Amino acid sequence: MPEKETLERAREDAREGKAPSTQAGEFIREEIHHVREGKHGVRNPKQAIAIGLSKAREAGVNLPPPPKGTPSAKKESARSRPKRRRPSKRRSRATLGALRKEGKSGASHRALSSQARKSSRRRSASSRSQAARKAARTRSREKSRRARG
Repeated sequence: MPEKETLERAREDAREGKAPSTQAGEFIREEIHHVREGKHGVRNPKQAIAIGLSKAREAGVNLPPPPKGTPSAKKESARSRPKRRRPSKRRSRATLGALRKEGKSGASHRALSSQARKSSRRRSASSRSQAARKAARTRSREKSRRARG
């Protein structure tokens, strides 16, 4: 269950009309903090991101389903069906136990930085350029909005 503050921040993003991926970013941020504070570990940054996205979907953020064939896809498709039984306490504890045995370096600054670089390299130059232009536009808009009130 996500923390109350995370839900509030995500709802605020939704009210401001921000993209679903921005709203989901709050859940990913929370997950990375969990790993860093030692609540559990992750194998790599992608796993922390996947857990965060899964929590965001649960909380009602309008995100596309996970890619087919991934472990989270199987989990999410099972979740979309009508619930007949309560979640297995045994399985939930086993999952958390397995995550606790994983390392913490998956949420390090270095690991997250290299993950971001890898994922941006997969995008085209024009796509990256467009994202940068949009960021500059929204940054200047945000500054002027803060200055006013």
